[in-house]
Amino acid sequence: MAAVAAGAGVGLQLIGAAAATLLVAVLVAAVLGRRRRPPARAPLVEGKPAPEDGRAVGDGEGAAGDGGTDVIIVGAGVAGSALAYTLGKDGRRVHVIERDLTEPDRIVGELLQPGGYLKLIELGLEDCVEEIDAQRVLGYALFKDGRNTKLAYPLEKFHSDVAGRSFHNGRFIQRMRQKAASLPNVQLEQGTVTSLLEENGTVKGVQYKTKSGEELKAFAPLTIVCDGCFSNLRRALCSPKVDVPSCFVGLVLENCQLPHPNHGHVILANPSPILFYPISSTEVRCLVDVPGQKVPSIANGEMANYLKTVVAPQIPPEIYDSFIAAIDKGSIRTMPNRSMPAAPHPTPGALLMGDAFNMRHPLTGGGMTVALSDIVVLRNLLKPLRNLHDASSLCKYLESFYTLRKPVASTINTLAGALYKVFSASPDQARNEMRQACFDYLSLGGVFSNGPIALLSGLNPRPLSLVAHFFAVAIYGVGRLMLPLPSPKRMWIGARLISGACGIILPIIKAEGVRQMFFPATVPAYYRAAPSAE
Repeated sequence: MAAVAAGAGVGLQLIGAAAATLLVAVLVAAVLGRRRRPPARAPLVEGKPAPEDGRAVGDGEGAAGDGGTDVIIVGAGVAGSALAYTLGKDGRRVHVIERDLTEPDRIVGELLQPGGYLKLIELGLEDCVEEIDAQRVLGYALFKDGRNTKLAYPLEKFHSDVAGRSFHNGRFIQRMRQKAASLPNVQLEQGTVTSLLEENGTVKGVQYKTKSGEELKAFAPLTIVCDGCFSNLRRALCSPKVDVPSCFVGLVLENCQLPHPNHGHVILANPSPILFYPISSTEVRCLVDVPGQKVPSIANGEMANYLKTVVAPQIPPEIYDSFIAAIDKGSIRTMPNRSMPAAPHPTPGALLMGDAFNMRHPLTGGGMTVALSDIVVLRNLLKPLRNLHDASSLCKYLESFYTLRKPVASTINTLAGALYKVFSASPDQARNEMRQACFDYLSLGGVFSNGPIALLSGLNPRPLSLVAHFFAVAIYGVGRLMLPLPSPKRMWIGARLISGACGIILPIIKAEGVRQMFFPATVPAYYRAAPSAE
């Protein structure tokens, strides 16, 4: 029997590996066959060099042409602060209005994937992870039913400094705010934006209330809304379809040594995943996913009891004592996990970015990578423009932003949604087979772990690669069921596994947009030329 089992295991690995390799090869060939170079963008308009104060030059009056503000940014979180610095560095006069400029205290936005760190470098903001006790993250450790496997980021081709970074979200944001405010043409102001100012369908600026309660108006040819997941302005600029699949319960473990240092830890627990990752040299963040929109009450002790009786028995023994101590300390926090596909209403004079525009389940830590990637795309689109006042032409031109961002954003979004469903326990045997197949597939190492981890880390955000690996996992799961001998019951479960895999990923892809995600070069906006300079 042992020999049969061993033979079955080898056969399983060979079948799974062969099927996965074949599928990946076919889809990669399709990608290479369809790859097209993006269109050449208009060159920067020639003119006088920017003056020492950093203002853009336009006939001696700056890019706005009227001595005013070029861009209003609503919100100074990760997206807003990074965008303010990026546009300010390019010579734009930027007015940032943020509801609260004190250091934020959040339980998410604490893990920056390597792909996001590369975007940070591209934007000149890499020093914002310095002096905040940020920790290098080199990959993930995956735990299930007493087994674990370590999955390293594929960083061999990059400089030694390139890795993930984990940190206190507030410290990171404050560093970026300071960097943006260091530019003389960037103004950060504390205030609450109450509405967009519109005239004949064009956004002209914002109305806001200052810290002292004074009602003011600010005007600019372009207003960019980055006011986060709780945005009260997004309804005017997109079709928000916010889904809340679960909530995170957050704890901080002190002086805790993780089983695999410098790695994020994902426990495939029941009913859904548990995350651990360092946020400083002495603190480890724990996020317990609780399905649904309601969580046990913290006030009456239900939450502490849930964490001790349901969650604690499923975590690695090395961190059990620290986990219990964190519960007893009582600093338990919760936050709903939101998911919202990007569904913009192109509006003259305005643009949505960050979590106000597009959200995905935070399991994979991809939010900041998407936001920073979007900023790079927008910066490159705006660079050729000297004058932003032709709102209609600018709006039509910036429709290309929504297309050019899609391959990266939709890959990370789809992976986050699909992986959350696969990693969560289910009463459906086929879904649990898919979950086990995913763990075993990643445990094979080589291309079977490097490919998915490259997607998760933002180092290879290619939609077809994602689909290839996702269905390779499903095929691998069917192969496991067929060994050592297929039976009608196993074949039925295998068929339901494939059907379930389609049911997981296809609705997410549909919401993201099949054409924009896989064939962006066929979308007319992909080739939109910059408005001619006046």
